[in-house]
Amino acid sequence: MNRAVLILLVLLLACGSGDAVVIGSKNFTEQDVLGEILAQELEARGIPVERRFHLGGTFVCHSAIVDGEIDLYPEYTGTALTAILKRAPVQDPERTLGEVTDAYAARWRLVWGPPFGFENTFALVVRRADAESLDLRTISDLGPVAARMRAGFGPEFMAREDGYPGLRRAYGFEFGRILQLDLGLMYRALDQREIDVAVANSTDGRIDALDLVVLADDRRYFPPYQAAPVVREEALDRHPRLREGLAALAGSLDEAGMRALNRDVESGGELENVVRAWRERRVRQREAAPR
Repeated sequence: MNRAVLILLVLLLACGSGDAVVIGSKNFTEQDVLGEILAQELEARGIPVERRFHLGGTFVCHSAIVDGEIDLYPEYTGTALTAILKRAPVQDPERTLGEVTDAYAARWRLVWGPPFGFENTFALVVRRADAESLDLRTISDLGPVAARMRAGFGPEFMAREDGYPGLRRAYGFEFGRILQLDLGLMYRALDQREIDVAVANSTDGRIDALDLVVLADDRRYFPPYQAAPVVREEALDRHPRLREGLAALAGSLDEAGMRALNRDVESGGELENVVRAWRERRVRQREAAPR
């Protein structure tokens, strides 16, 4: 091989390695799972991928994609509408998706891909023993006992308009004490009776594992939170097959399926292996489906 050809090959390899789609995720299990699902789907289509998972909260990931540090990450429509766009919650899922789609395209040239098929809403959870002894089935049921309860909420939930400030106004009560805790610490604190109520994600596998009860949002305070990929328009232009890969994941997960994947990872499963097994099950199910 002559020197000119060798130099050309080196340059081509260098360009290829820098052309990867950079996939980010927020700092909790479900986001890592969705990020890995996206990564494996794109890799299966020959698109090079760089993983930058567990970056931080909503605002960290949004800043990263706006600044071009990542090309793609999973987001939730209600979060985008209220936390990023600072708009009032909308109860209609399609209207919410339409508003964030239009605003993201106009402001940042960001594209909302098709939703994965499930919503991950905020959920207030309590221990089953307390739910039974205090007859707690809905968030409204907390009203008479909230003043003597200890709540555990994350810093983001405390600050967001669709978090505790709005919840307090919608339901008209306050807790006796609020501890600001990360999600993982909240579950441990609830299990060890250090707090009495926590805010969780409705698709979290630990809800079932710890036998917790989700209190119904009877006043329909929380807006729709459809999970969907957000991608830079420039990345779609750079990789024509990227749009095809996102479309292949549309409607691929329901709430129960997402909770099961979260549980598998949180119980010790390797992220890559859990997602690969899920993809293999999807293939078998499609092959077995009547035509």
